[in-house]
Amino acid sequence: MCGIVGFSSRIDNAEAVLEQMMDRIRHRGPDAGGKYLNDEIALGHRRLSIIDITEQGDQPIFNEDRSMVLVFNGEIYNYQEIRKELLAAGHTFKTETDSEVLIHGYEEYGTELLNKLRGMFSFVIWDDNKKELFGARDFFGIKPMYYAQMDGSFLFGSEIKSFLPHPDFKKELNTEVLEQYLTFQYSPTEDTFFKGVKKLPAAHYFLWKDGKLTVQRYWDVHFKADEAPLLGDWVKTISETFHDSVRAHKIADVEVGSFLSSGVDSSYVAAVANVDKTFTVGFGSDEKYNEIGWAKRFSRAIGKENYSHVITQQEYWDVLPKIQYQMDEPLADPSCIALYFVCKLAAEQVKVVLSGEGADELFGGYNVYSEPDGTWYDKLPMGLRRGVANAASVLPAKRGVNFLVRKGRTLEERFIGNAYMFTPAERKALLKIETSAADPTAVTKPFYDKVTDQDAVTKMQYLDLHLWMTGDILLKADKMSMAHSLELRVPFLDKELMHVAEQIPTRFRVTHSVPTDDHTPYTTKYAMRLAAKRDTPPETADTAAKKKLGFPVPIRVWLKQDDCYNTVRTAFVSPDAEQFFHTEKLTQLLDDHKNGKADNSRKIWTVYMFLVWYKVYFGTPDAIPAGR
Repeated sequence: MCGIVGFSSRIDNAEAVLEQMMDRIRHRGPDAGGKYLNDEIALGHRRLSIIDITEQGDQPIFNEDRSMVLVFNGEIYNYQEIRKELLAAGHTFKTETDSEVLIHGYEEYGTELLNKLRGMFSFVIWDDNKKELFGARDFFGIKPMYYAQMDGSFLFGSEIKSFLPHPDFKKELNTEVLEQYLTFQYSPTEDTFFKGVKKLPAAHYFLWKDGKLTVQRYWDVHFKADEAPLLGDWVKTISETFHDSVRAHKIADVEVGSFLSSGVDSSYVAAVANVDKTFTVGFGSDEKYNEIGWAKRFSRAIGKENYSHVITQQEYWDVLPKIQYQMDEPLADPSCIALYFVCKLAAEQVKVVLSGEGADELFGGYNVYSEPDGTWYDKLPMGLRRGVANAASVLPAKRGVNFLVRKGRTLEERFIGNAYMFTPAERKALLKIETSAADPTAVTKPFYDKVTDQDAVTKMQYLDLHLWMTGDILLKADKMSMAHSLELRVPFLDKELMHVAEQIPTRFRVTHSVPTDDHTPYTTKYAMRLAAKRDTPPETADTAAKKKLGFPVPIRVWLKQDDCYNTVRTAFVSPDAEQFFHTEKLTQLLDDHKNGKADNSRKIWTVYMFLVWYKVYFGTPDAIPAGR
């Protein structure tokens, strides 16, 4: 795992600027650094040594005649197979790394190389003969890639913060993204909070030549249910494919560990991977917020050692500026901070850790998937349900009211993903500034348009795979692990396992009707839970049925306490807040929450995280935290 940076070299002191850019992402690769410069291009690389940990694995890496040069972030799990093909085709290798497969593979196959790969990656290749830059990002967006075109320069890198030292980079806030963020809790489109900086979408590549950029998709998810196999057949196929994926994800020349919560995803990974060490964090002693006791019992049952840490309230709040610095863009997911601490814990013991991200999106794991259209209420005319929803929308948010509001909207209108913070009307009322940000449904429409023939569950999965998973789940996984020079691998997000998941009928993903042999009614990830049950010890068999907590954070409770309330209130009436928000409405949200009138904790947190991030990147120079 590594970090990459680069730019078109049309500036003075290009080498010094490149060094500064590389220093900004040293945490991604503390083991070594390398660079390549000529009159057209500057490429930089920071290395975290995982495979071929000798110096011959350092980057940049060249082809035989040095006409092509590569910098790469990620791991290619089937590189040995591709290497054999390339050797047979006459290519000469100088290293044992997976990196070198990419440059010879691009020589041999061009962009078709991408569909041969199995792994997580973002990389660029400079072709000095064609004066052309090729860059690509993996199928699911596990590894990040940002780019910008400013004042004639083309910049790219693993993290936006690496752009800051470049003389052509203009640091400006993108207020349209701020408005979208207030609804989604992350930036949901290709645009970022920095005006002019874009994300290369997952499963896309770019070509940059003569100052012109083209971006192209090379792969997509295609759900097509195969009704022929029985449930038992699907369970067997999931098990076999997942075991194969875990074997591939364990390839390393260093020790590999595993995260462990009380849910089925991480438990399944830990049990199958047979790693020596597992890692868990929690808050206090309340089992609503602490999975450590369960994780230790599970680890003992599979014969592994569990390392744990109880995060204090003070620790959590103190680290928020560092978190938002590492994230590059504000993220309002409270579990991001817990992930930071479990990565810190793991990095004290190992260089590589396995985690359970992606299982919910592939196999239908979110609770919202178990509430598709089909209840008796859904049989009422939509006009009637809309009227009820409009009336209910003015009432304080709570479970029954929320149900009525949701059911008065079509799926495409009501479901934008696993987080829906501020409605378009609420965010307009809260913001003092005016933007031309699109309605959330305009953001989701291109994805819904690709699955018009699918059922509601599959539509939600497809949307989450492209927005929520990439924009929230995988973003925090990459940034929080790399903040501690830790490589995080996700065996569920494997191209072969996705091919299996695409074919599983909806009734075997999300169901209310099929009981298990012990009469436990699974409703989500049904077939996958049965597969997991085959690999978990009998004494922990309830793992398959247990609802995971997902790094639960007690912010709802904390925001009612005077110290936390006062911290947030100070931010809500600050000059930074005054620039963007009607601050009296911010404080009203906070007061209503403290007084028990409404649970506004997630909305409060969404605004507060933006303000913390804004102070770090647009405040005084010393606002950027040093170190980890």
